[in-house]
Amino acid sequence: MPESITITDNRSGESVEIPIVNGGVDANEWKKLMPGLWFLDPAFGVTASTESAITYLDGGAGRLEYRGYPIEQLAESSTHLEVAYLLLNGELPNNEELDTWVEDVRIHTYLHENFRKRIHDAFHYNAHPMGLLMSSLAALSTFYPSAKDVDDPAVWHQQIVRLVAKLPTLAASAYRFNKGLPFVYPRNDLDYTSNFLSMMFSIAEPDYVPDPALRKAMEVLFILHADHEQNCSTTAARVVGSAHADPYVTVAAAAGALYGPRHGGANEAVLRMLREIGSYENVDAYVERVKGGDERLMGFGHRVYKNHDPRATIIKNAAHEVFEVTGKNPLLDIALKLEEVALSDPYFIDRKLYPNVDFYSGLIYQSMGFPTEMFTVLFAIPRTVGWLAHWKEMLEQESRIARPRQVYTGAATRDYVPMADR
Repeated sequence: MPESITITDNRSGESVEIPIVNGGVDANEWKKLMPGLWFLDPAFGVTASTESAITYLDGGAGRLEYRGYPIEQLAESSTHLEVAYLLLNGELPNNEELDTWVEDVRIHTYLHENFRKRIHDAFHYNAHPMGLLMSSLAALSTFYPSAKDVDDPAVWHQQIVRLVAKLPTLAASAYRFNKGLPFVYPRNDLDYTSNFLSMMFSIAEPDYVPDPALRKAMEVLFILHADHEQNCSTTAARVVGSAHADPYVTVAAAAGALYGPRHGGANEAVLRMLREIGSYENVDAYVERVKGGDERLMGFGHRVYKNHDPRATIIKNAAHEVFEVTGKNPLLDIALKLEEVALSDPYFIDRKLYPNVDFYSGLIYQSMGFPTEMFTVLFAIPRTVGWLAHWKEMLEQESRIARPRQVYTGAATRDYVPMADR
């Protein structure tokens, strides 16, 4: 017998039975029974705004899958561009498909010289890299006006390739402008991740090649951050994209959501907390202040995961491999002690506060030489793949333009009062 729920309107006694499909119920059936009555759900905590076949997330079980593949397997065996192909196309590529995809991305990494120089010249010398990145993304829309033809799948593919290819170039360019360093051109002899690290950190080396452990850690971080279901920035991408905005504007809007500290700034907040704690010996006292409500424990717990964050275990292992190359981050001992205390304390266990992906990612980025203002940019590079996968899926679904309703709480109807009578 199919699962269903029955809703009864006590005002009229009328009922409607609604089948449960894939863990959801169709709100249109509710609307038939109760027209003009809206379901108040601030922050969309229990509202499914779309159907999607891209990412499966089970917060209770601590599971994350891309197109059905467990994140643990992808992080261990795959590459960022292979995962990108998977997210965008639904299946893992064969050798020929992957070679074609990688080559398409490789030949689109360059920026038009006029674009790069004019964009940067418009900003203050120490402009935040994320502000530069967002502006550059939106500006690309004017360089590729054909992108506005969102009814043509061939146009989708062309813009998707350009965006995936140019994101590392835009990100590294923003960083080097912020630091007053000369721009480093893409190198098509390097893989995607190595090319990004070269554009970031190459100074005078004619043939910069990153340490394999650092390149691998960057690859893993890109895979872990590629998509995460209907988060704030992905929802922003779908809402803007539902107006048939081109992909450059759509990704810029999503990046704007990510720019907010409540979304993309968590790993930076972890570093601030660890610095505030100051030393290994101060951890116990800090934990007591957290339990007393005087401090916040950053990097623990998650809006969706009510068990462990599967990405956290992967990233912790990657952190140790990075530290073998860079030397141990001085904040690591504090982080390990904090994790140990929190995971053994009933206060945190009862509240299911486990380390999330942000707890260790900031330590890795800092050890690799990235300044904190680049952390959100590093998030945006791989997440662009997820945003584009959802944008593409939304167009394939022929979704209607997003138009949520509200529960009005303002004044009742009243007459205008002339100024002299107020």
